[in-house]
Amino acid sequence: MQLSIIIVSYNVRNFINLCLSSVKDAQQNIDLEVIIIDNNSTDESVSFIKEKYHWVKLIENKENLGFSKANNQAIRQAKGEYVLLLNPDTIMEENTLADCLEFMSQNTNCGALGVKMIGIDGRFQPESKRAFPTPAVSFYKMFGFSKFFPKSKRFGRYNLSYLPENETNEIEILSGAFMFIRKQALQRVGLFDENYFMYGEDIDLSYRILQGGYKNYYFPKTQILHFKGESTKKGEEKYIYTFYNAMKIFAIKYFNKKKTKFFFVFIKIAINLRILFSLLYLKSKKAFKLQKREKKNQNLLIISEKKELSEMKKVIISDFEKQNYQHLELDKIKDLDEFEEAKKQIKKNKIEKIIISFSIQKKLLLYIIHSLSTESIEFKIYDSLEKKVFSSKNE
Repeated sequence: MQLSIIIVSYNVRNFINLCLSSVKDAQQNIDLEVIIIDNNSTDESVSFIKEKYHWVKLIENKENLGFSKANNQAIRQAKGEYVLLLNPDTIMEENTLADCLEFMSQNTNCGALGVKMIGIDGRFQPESKRAFPTPAVSFYKMFGFSKFFPKSKRFGRYNLSYLPENETNEIEILSGAFMFIRKQALQRVGLFDENYFMYGEDIDLSYRILQGGYKNYYFPKTQILHFKGESTKKGEEKYIYTFYNAMKIFAIKYFNKKKTKFFFVFIKIAINLRILFSLLYLKSKKAFKLQKREKKNQNLLIISEKKELSEMKKVIISDFEKQNYQHLELDKIKDLDEFEEAKKQIKKNKIEKIIISFSIQKKLLLYIIHSLSTESIEFKIYDSLEKKVFSSKNE
């Protein structure tokens, strides 16, 4: 078997269909298996998967074992020559799996690779490529140096922001949202460290793959859409402290005592500042959203098949009450070149919200979202199977 795709699920019922549908579209002629480990979800995820996806191997845990233990459960059963660890809140292109397999076969020194990730806001997610978080690198990140000097090889190392986002490069750390790993590398360096419940385990494993004599690559030839944080709800104090504890485990494991002591001092200061800023940010964000809801006559664009329009109008009726809408039929934008003309019209009409049907070709779906990313455009995806609209939050 060529590939084992492993997905850890925890209360992501609203997103699992989008993810598995994109996996099926990307399968092509690849011999693969999909293993889902459910960490005791309470949102009917298990019954939905059993009903809609009979070809998926499902492991049902009776408690939330966390990310590391759940992945290890599946990796031990995986039969593929390669293992893809994939978040359930992701959508991949039709060519993603084939392109990754081709790259791995041509680069036998590659232990693992990550791809270009974009968010539902259309923006590139910088965690797509990262460096080893030494105390100095972490310090520059937490205190804003990396933000103010992104092109600096010294200050921009955390997210390797000085490397072009569309260029393949060797990197150190991959994101756990998409880790395409050579099974042989896992057999050499071991599986996830189960001391990590969530966060930090991808850094730890990436580092050990490098120590095992392999190379890690950032591979932007293909990209995925990553809703980000659907199982964790980032921004909350619980997330911040969980992340801090993961960094603490990592520091004790890899830094010497002198560096560890220094690391803990500044990271505690940074965490407290992060909590304060997060609370202020969430408060301002809520106020902004309230103000936006009250705004009338927003320009809405629906991109879908003609037959889907009436169905979509019923589902998103609230969006039509305060907004003007336009409809762009999918048969008019079959490829990237044809979309360029439509893009000019979208910008000319000052579109503020776009709802795109999930039935669109995934490569085109991601391209539209990425190429139209601006502060003023809000993106949502409509899934006709679920009859729901998805954005960066469960809706």
